[in-house]
Amino acid sequence: MVEKYSEKDPVSAAHTLETISESDAAAVIGALPNAVTVEIMRHLRCDFAAAVMEKIPRELLRAIAEKMDLEHGAAIFLHLNPETRQAFLACLDDSKKRRVQAYLTYPEASAGRMMSGDFLAFHSDLKIAEATEKIRELTQQGSLASYVYVVDQENRLVGVMNMRDMLLASSDDALETVMRRNVFTVHCCSDREKVVHEIAARHFFAVPVVDHDQRLLGVVKAEQLIGDAQEEATGDIQKMFGAGGDERVFSSIGFSLRQRLPWLHVNLATAFLAGSVVALFEDVIAKITALAIYLPVIAGQGGNAGAQSLAVVMRGLVMREIPSRKWKNLILKESVIGLVNGLVIGVVTALLAWLWQGNPVLGVVVGLGMLVNLTVAGLSGAAIPLFMKGVGLDPAQCSNIILTTITDVFGFFAFLGIAVIFRNYL
Repeated sequence: MVEKYSEKDPVSAAHTLETISESDAAAVIGALPNAVTVEIMRHLRCDFAAAVMEKIPRELLRAIAEKMDLEHGAAIFLHLNPETRQAFLACLDDSKKRRVQAYLTYPEASAGRMMSGDFLAFHSDLKIAEATEKIRELTQQGSLASYVYVVDQENRLVGVMNMRDMLLASSDDALETVMRRNVFTVHCCSDREKVVHEIAARHFFAVPVVDHDQRLLGVVKAEQLIGDAQEEATGDIQKMFGAGGDERVFSSIGFSLRQRLPWLHVNLATAFLAGSVVALFEDVIAKITALAIYLPVIAGQGGNAGAQSLAVVMRGLVMREIPSRKWKNLILKESVIGLVNGLVIGVVTALLAWLWQGNPVLGVVVGLGMLVNLTVAGLSGAAIPLFMKGVGLDPAQCSNIILTTITDVFGFFAFLGIAVIFRNYL
C-alpha cells in the first residue's frame, strides 16, 4: 500500500514523510524500491533529506547517490554531517565528485546553483547526419532536449542548432556551417533574479550557463524556475503571517508549534506596544468614551489597506517585477493610493460618525485619523518588504505582523492626538 502510494504521488509521499521523525522516515524509505526512494528524495526538504540519509544503511545511501540528480544531491550534501559526507562522496565516481564540488563553489542563488547537467551538446566539426542519428537514438531512449548546443574542442559554446536548419542542410555538412552563432547565455555567477528576468523576457525553455571562458557548464530550465517560484511563493505566504515556510498541512504538532510560537510572542509584544499608545490617551478616552468605539474601526481599516499594498508588492518581489531603481516610485505610488483611499474612506467615516453620534467635530476627528492611518498603511505596505529585501532579510518573514504594528501605532496616535486637539468641541 505504502509503495503504491509513494510511486503514484511521490510529492505527497515526501510531504507526508516530513511530518514524522527522521528515524521513522528512514525506516519507510528503507522499505521502498530504490527507484521510488530516489523520486521521493527529490521532493524532500534538503535538511530533512540529509537527516534521513544519515540514518539509512550505507548500501541504500550508495543506491540513492548513484541515481540522484547531482544538483539536488549537492544541495543535500551541505546539510550532511562530516561522516556521511565522506560516505556520500565515496559512492560517486571521479566525474560526479568534480561536478558536486564545482556546484558547491558557486554563490548561493546563482545560475551555477540552479543549472542542470541535462543538456545536449555536439562538437562543431560533427556532421549533420551523425548529429541527427544521435538525436534519434536519445529520443528513443526517452531523452528529449529543448535545444542542441554546439561547442568547440575546448568545450566553449559557439552556437546553437535550429532543427529546421538541420533538416534543410546537407547530411555531409558540419554543424559549424549551419549553426546559429549568436547564442544568449548567462554567467554561472549571475544572480537568480537576473536569470529569471532574462528567461521570462525572451520566452526561452532553457538558457545555457557558461563560465568566464565561455565554456558550457549546464542549462537553467524555465520549468525548474517556475517550480522554485511556486515553492517560494507558498512559503512566503506562510511566513507573511508568522508560520514557517517549511510547514506542511500535516506537519507534526511539535514542528508547527516551534515554527509559530516565536512569532506569536513577537506579535504579543507589538500588541502591547500599540496598547501603550492608547494608554497615553487614557484620560481623554475616559472623558470622551465615544472615542473607544472608533479605535477598532481605525485599526481594521488601516490593517486592510496596508495588507492590500503589501500583497501587491510581495507578488512583485516574488515575480521579480520590481527593479531596485523603481523602489522609490513604487513607495510613492502606494502612498498616493493610501492618501486617496484615506480621503474617500475618511469622508465616508466622518459622515457616518456625525450621523451616529450627532457631533460633526467627532466626525472630523475620525475622518482625519482615518486619512492619516490609510496613508501610513499604503506607505508601510510597500516600504516594509522593500526595506527588508534591501538589507538582506527575507521580505516575507512576518511582514504582516510588522505592518499591523505600524498601522495600529500610527493610527491610534493620530486619531487620539487629533482628539486631544479638538477635545473642547467633543
